[in-house]
Amino acid sequence: MARPKAPNPEVRRRILDVALDLFATKGFAATGVQEIVTKAGVTKGALYHYFSSKDEILFEIYGKVFGHELESLERIVAEGHDPERTLREIIVDLVGHTAVSARESAVFAKGSRSDSPHWQAMEEQWRRYQEGFRDVIRDGQKAGVFSTRASPEVVSWSVFGFTNSLHTWYRPGGSKSPAEIGGELADVIVTGLKP
Repeated sequence: MARPKAPNPEVRRRILDVALDLFATKGFAATGVQEIVTKAGVTKGALYHYFSSKDEILFEIYGKVFGHELESLERIVAEGHDPERTLREIIVDLVGHTAVSARESAVFAKGSRSDSPHWQAMEEQWRRYQEGFRDVIRDGQKAGVFSTRASPEVVSWSVFGFTNSLHTWYRPGGSKSPAEIGGELADVIVTGLKP
């Protein structure tokens, strides 16, 4: 009786990288499993050894992005700084993470989604991130640090719109680092929120 093959992290990583490139350039719906296995140089059996479906690959890509962003936001909020500093740090962190996750951001920006049960878990993570971000603004508004002229929803969508398009124009090694770009965006947002 043949023993099952031990998992090969390199093969799994190659499948993920190829799928990520294809989803970012073509979109999730337009990418077929056969195209992934051909470009990755593996068999369909190998793909299904590591992932039960194309949806599961997408879930893993999104899960890493949303998981990291939510953990960072919760860590920054837990530090207990004033609302202005907290908001600045969240924005700089979000821009920095988005810049290093450009391919993942491109997949997200293309509206790639699936009907997988995993999707609900990802949407819940994203909702928690949005509400955590907005709570920082609400807290600042209640404390009188931020004006109530703009709603937390409009402010957050301004930041998320900026970060969702970052992959279209940001280039590593450009004239500004992600931290500098994040700092400038934070300046614009915080200045706009001043009472």
